[in-house]
Amino acid sequence: MHTVTQPQTRRARRRTTAPRRGLSVVGVIGDLLVTAGVLVLLFVVWQLWIGDVIIGSQFKNEARDITESWAADPPPPAPGDTSTPGIPPTADPPEMTQPDDAQIFGVVRIPRLGPDYQFRLAGGVSASRTLDPIGLGHYPDTAMPGQLGNFAIAGHRGSHGAPFADLPSLHIGDAIVVETETGWYTYRYRNLEYVRPDAVDVLLPFPQQPEIEATDRIITMTTCSPRYGFSERAIAYGVFESYTPRTEAGPPLALTSGAA
Repeated sequence: MHTVTQPQTRRARRRTTAPRRGLSVVGVIGDLLVTAGVLVLLFVVWQLWIGDVIIGSQFKNEARDITESWAADPPPPAPGDTSTPGIPPTADPPEMTQPDDAQIFGVVRIPRLGPDYQFRLAGGVSASRTLDPIGLGHYPDTAMPGQLGNFAIAGHRGSHGAPFADLPSLHIGDAIVVETETGWYTYRYRNLEYVRPDAVDVLLPFPQQPEIEATDRIITMTTCSPRYGFSERAIAYGVFESYTPRTEAGPPLALTSGAA
């Protein structure tokens, strides 16, 4: 006898949906803090690298415009030039008057730091009026280019174009050329030292020696150390080599073979 089995009833599957979690105040705050951290990091990267590249390129272009304008309208030859065929003439450096605050009077060029390295130089070392918007500043009442004593200048190392970012990488004998409307003042790098931020005696006519009278023509370049800190100052020194007046013979050979 066959037995007939009754059909089994299907149990309806109940769909269960996971309960939606409500927004947590702590979670929202955490997300905001992460976003803020990312924005701060991007700002720091901008300030420490991208901004310096962009602003530095702008400063170099502005310096190039100045040198091109000087080249387009050279002054008459200065008396006392000594000429050698194929070599730009040299002469005694002319006296320059102290510039006014933020007055641009020169362009600093250092071949070791690249063929396009050129930054404007103005009177004063105020961050807001000279260093930030222009590039390099001249310490008031220190010697002017080519003069007996200490021609002292300053520049940022880690912001606003960072013109002195690679100052410690100079080699002994590297050319440091200060171009002006009338010609080029060439110095040769000698050494670098680190001092306390309040060591203003590096600006003396004979650096750090108040009792010694100046007998040389030197350049002193000051910047912060480490690159993005302020605990020390990096001080680079150079010795005057020659003055090349602006003539048809062109700039000094130091600009093309200035890396020792």
